[in-house]
Amino acid sequence: MQNFRRVFVFFLSLFFFSLTTQVFAATSPDPTEQLKPVIDKVVSLLKDANFRKRPIVDQSEVIVKIVSERFDFREMSKRVMGKQWRTLKPEQQDQFVGLFTKLLQYVYINQVDDYLDKKIEFTGQRIKRDRAEVKTLLVAQDKSIPVSYIMLLEKDSWMAYDIAVEGVSLIRNYMEQINTVLRDEKFTGLISMLEKKITKLEAGEKDE
Repeated sequence: MQNFRRVFVFFLSLFFFSLTTQVFAATSPDPTEQLKPVIDKVVSLLKDANFRKRPIVDQSEVIVKIVSERFDFREMSKRVMGKQWRTLKPEQQDQFVGLFTKLLQYVYINQVDDYLDKKIEFTGQRIKRDRAEVKTLLVAQDKSIPVSYIMLLEKDSWMAYDIAVEGVSLIRNYMEQINTVLRDEKFTGLISMLEKKITKLEAGEKDE
């Protein structure tokens, strides 16, 4: 599985930003404002030297629990699987959601130190009924990377289920890769691949 950089940029954008003025619909909650409490919690943790000394497994579990308040990993997993999702038994769906979520959390925690000096700027948002796009820029000294969150309104909560980095959808990218593995190696092959990558990332190794 490739393009781990896009996964990391997603998480980084979620965790570190300064809120800008937004125009939003008065009849629904504001997606950007709903992200802020989550971001505050994670920023506080990442500034805690004692927390950063904890085992990577512990750090990852704490962070993903916080992020889950505003990111629907099950919806993301369902969309990544596409039509194949309906062919899976409930227990297989749960297994994939668990492994895919764990993969993303380890990708983030293994690369966070490389991006702590970046700044996040929110540039606007669009809301259309129960869908929203929150636009941001990940600003470095020599480059600005556009990052957009795609969110779904679930009751009174905006939940992110996709991220577009430089115009490339994370969902679409993973969908292509996962469907290729499913076609060639079936579901058992996909699970085996995910487990191997997770084991590698748990050991602190970076994947590509």
